[in-house]
Amino acid sequence: MNRNNTTRHACPSSCRGTLAKLTGLGLLALAAAAGVFAATSSAAEEDAKTSDASPLYGVTIPKGYRQWQLIAPAIEAEPLNELRVVLGNAKAIQAYDQGTLPFPDGTILTKLAWKHVQSPEFAPASIPGAATTVQVMVKDSKKYAATGGCGFGRFVDGKPVDLTQHQTCFACHQALVKNHDYVFTRHAR
Repeated sequence: MNRNNTTRHACPSSCRGTLAKLTGLGLLALAAAAGVFAATSSAAEEDAKTSDASPLYGVTIPKGYRQWQLIAPAIEAEPLNELRVVLGNAKAIQAYDQGTLPFPDGTILTKLAWKHVQSPEFAPASIPGAATTVQVMVKDSKKYAATGGCGFGRFVDGKPVDLTQHQTCFACHQALVKNHDYVFTRHAR
């Protein structure tokens, strides 16, 4: 497995530019979120060391997620160079089908990512190479009120990445897709 993505947050170049402009606001948002989670973050960090839950949010990889329906594929350009697919649980699929925003509580989106490589059998095709991450977004307006109703988890080899990477999730979503209920993925029909 390629571990290049374990040391930094994967954010598209458009996100990096926006985040640089919003550093002050992003830090304020993170400080506010940290204040809300301060009482539980130390306990959450300790639990994350011994569990499969993401730090800060407590999100886990959902059981049976690989049987969920496809919402959309994506290609991430350099430097990540990844093929990605987003899958959704039944609530997510229903919300997409009905055009429901905000997404209802209980909506779960799961993104699987692989390095993309050239097919050895068919040169024009890119195919999945080494798996990189599984990323999870959970909608719960009460539990995650400080972060727009969104909880995040980013996992490598089934284990959550560090707290620092999880602290960047909401700022990126807030900066770029606040008007789509903090969700990047559109349904591929």
